[in-house]
Amino acid sequence: MKWTVLLLAASALSQAQQFSTGQAARLVIGQSPYTAQDPGASDKLLGSVGGAAFANDTLVVADSNGIGGTPINHRVLVYRNVSAFIPDRKAPIPQISGACPVCVGAATNVLGQPDFSATELKPAAQNTVRKPVGVAFNGRSVAVADTDNNRVLVWRSLPTANQQPADFVVGQKDFTSYTTATGGGLSASTLRGPEGVYLDANNGLWVADTGNNRVLYYGEVSQNGQSAKLVLGQSDFGVNQQRGLFPNFVVKADTMLNPTSVSGDGTHLIVTDLAFNRVLIWNAIPTRNGQPADVVAGQAEMTNSTPNDSSKLCASNGTDKDGKATYPARCGATMELPRAAISDGRRLFVADGGNDRVLVWNEIPRANGVPADFVLGQPSLELNQASDSAEPERISSTDSFRTPVSLAWDAVNQNLYVADTYNRRVLVYTPGDFPLPMTAVRNAASPEVYAGGSVSFSGTIEEKYDLSIKIGNNSVKKADGTVADPKEYKITTVKADTFDTIIDKFAALINEGAGDPYVLAIPNKVIQSIRLTSRLGGLPGNEISMATAISPDTAKVVLTVSGATLTGGQNASRIAPYAIVTVLGDNLADETTPVQDLSKPLPTELGGVEFYVDGIKAPLVGVSPSRVLAQIPIEATDRSSSSGILRVRRKSGAITVSTPVAIPIIAQNPAVYNDPGLQPSPGLAYHSSSQAMATVSVDGAPKGGDVATISIRGREYSYTVQTIDTLAIVRDRLIALINASDPEVEAYSAGPFQRIRLRALVPGPEGNGIPISAKANTDAQVIMSAFNSALCCANEAGAPVTEANPATPGETIVVLAGGLGLVGPDEAREAMKNGQPYSGPMINDPTEFVAALAGGKTANVLFAGLRRGLVGVYEVHLELNPDLPTNPKTEATIAQSFQVSNIFTFPVLNTKSVD
Repeated sequence: MKWTVLLLAASALSQAQQFSTGQAARLVIGQSPYTAQDPGASDKLLGSVGGAAFANDTLVVADSNGIGGTPINHRVLVYRNVSAFIPDRKAPIPQISGACPVCVGAATNVLGQPDFSATELKPAAQNTVRKPVGVAFNGRSVAVADTDNNRVLVWRSLPTANQQPADFVVGQKDFTSYTTATGGGLSASTLRGPEGVYLDANNGLWVADTGNNRVLYYGEVSQNGQSAKLVLGQSDFGVNQQRGLFPNFVVKADTMLNPTSVSGDGTHLIVTDLAFNRVLIWNAIPTRNGQPADVVAGQAEMTNSTPNDSSKLCASNGTDKDGKATYPARCGATMELPRAAISDGRRLFVADGGNDRVLVWNEIPRANGVPADFVLGQPSLELNQASDSAEPERISSTDSFRTPVSLAWDAVNQNLYVADTYNRRVLVYTPGDFPLPMTAVRNAASPEVYAGGSVSFSGTIEEKYDLSIKIGNNSVKKADGTVADPKEYKITTVKADTFDTIIDKFAALINEGAGDPYVLAIPNKVIQSIRLTSRLGGLPGNEISMATAISPDTAKVVLTVSGATLTGGQNASRIAPYAIVTVLGDNLADETTPVQDLSKPLPTELGGVEFYVDGIKAPLVGVSPSRVLAQIPIEATDRSSSSGILRVRRKSGAITVSTPVAIPIIAQNPAVYNDPGLQPSPGLAYHSSSQAMATVSVDGAPKGGDVATISIRGREYSYTVQTIDTLAIVRDRLIALINASDPEVEAYSAGPFQRIRLRALVPGPEGNGIPISAKANTDAQVIMSAFNSALCCANEAGAPVTEANPATPGETIVVLAGGLGLVGPDEAREAMKNGQPYSGPMINDPTEFVAALAGGKTANVLFAGLRRGLVGVYEVHLELNPDLPTNPKTEATIAQSFQVSNIFTFPVLNTKSVD
């Protein structure tokens, strides 16, 4: 398959780091697949989760939350022997049965409920919890912030039985008491809605006493109702200095407002100060009441509390119409309602809940307002996909959160656990040895879908007229916020000018030097136009504007643009299941392998490279240092996002793994294979038949007594419709009549609609010109339509459509495509096997109908489906409009629903128009 070599073309590069901004999670706990969001409760299914803690190969998760997520399961789950289901980051992912080998975790026991399915809310007792929000585990003891019971439960060792009773309670005098510390009841032994707990290396308990705006330290808990030894955020145990001050709260280094978490790394103490939109850091463990914090993150000063205070913390992104500086909505230094913060002893991680992200500092900040180094859950430090609606379909994805509320760190295996409340899951993030770009995975048939447009020339040319083409970008703004002025390309006509010379002049101006920053100009003198192709891939190309001007306006020459902007730019990183994809990046492999023969089964390891999609080893087509070709597993059908990761065995024997990348999954995203080295891109198009052909369509709502007729060189074949007949029956009866006796033509069914293909019995041009027609009786409800007046266009079947052997108007051509998604019937669907040549029925149809345009006119899709004998390749048969003009670069697209393919070209020769 020589054409597949085109797949291993050049790719983008990326710089390496441990974590990558916007990377995806490696595994997920609590849902299968990642994006399921299923409610309920079991040993494998989580509700709207809260706190998480990790130590000694054990994960503890509070399956409740305090932010309104549902369901609230009023329980705490314990996962022992985590390494048994979360492999080392460099180890092969076990190929277990199921559609998501990295959707893992079955809890070993549950606290607060008698079994894994129970979620009943019960009165306070030694073995019940009411909306537990925070958990802590230091390898010895377990602490649970039993938030709505205004208490913290402590187990001296890791519980091993379901509903195991706690050993101690603080915040209440005993296990059955329920009091709220307000007013005069505030003391060292009371709590109000605590949400965060932390157990230090000495087994000392720290509690974020959220409702009392303070953090308490108890030391090691040894009795019920034990009093705290130290308070932060207040000057004394009986003080709540924020009480009654709304909205004029006291914001200082020694105050807090609704702290939700407390943690430490043995040196630092870190408190998430939720309502003041900041994280407080003590450079040494505090030893006295009311001790002020040393550093603040999320604010420029200790006295600031504004959410996303970008004017004080972010670099300006321009000026407004009055010349005043403008700022992004957020940046790496801002926070909005942060809910958790932890450190691994070097880095700082913050769950910035209001911004739906986790911020990561490579070092714990030593100064106020220091920006994070990168972000998880968002594609950049300035963006919030949920609130900014940049790509809302990706909110529930493998690389995003909906209000992360807690964090846990596995120092041995370098795993970061993130509790993603509204997505009802815990995501596992792991650094990689090399990064993949956020849009690394693309449709291999067309890794970029470029927008395009044209300027056409007509009329009469006269000398001394100024002609202009203006090209701009609607997304580029001036300082005052208005659209930047377009660049004007102007020529003055001379007496010797023709349309050819004018086209050449404009193309030379637009492409001069480095060329226009937004478009490439390609002359098409046959149709007297210039094709403008975006230099920007994907959707940004649709923002490129174009316009023309003529001076003076008395000129007889006419310049016509195809639209106000270029069109057709599409997102090639949205992938259909079963599609062949290209993974772009740098240092992806140590060698370049030959492209595999798609008529044979594909390997899952090639050149030392493995590519996992949600833990499933993907079939590989070819690898190189800059590109990996693979097939998306059919199992991805039931999800909106998958996680991809490369595992590479280097020539040195070392194993390296990439950071995971999110793969947006869509039911279909069609693309036509083309030559990416040329613009506009010629599609891989082939002549379909060595015999002349024509098409008749059978439509309408047939009723008994209708007479449907097809005429072939005057020979009529008529069928009288019976009451029970369907369109398919009418079609098949006509086919049978023709095949029984016609001396020149054979008939067969084709396409998703009830169409009849007529094919000359003799090959070659001798079959061209056989006249045909179709009709029904006057009052019939069946509709008979002949798309051609005669059989035409015999060529060499399978020969490429080229300028030396162009397509003919009315001819049927075949293009090769990818990304058309699932096909039917069931027998065909069952034959879609990962990495295996398709061996199902020859006639199969994509779930979503395929439409096409060629030369601005509808092209009848006579067949679209998987090509037998190849892996993941579809073919689309296009019957061209009989009135297409001659054009060596006829533009075409295929489409499914709202998804439109890349623009591809092929040559058409209309001999009638030439004559």
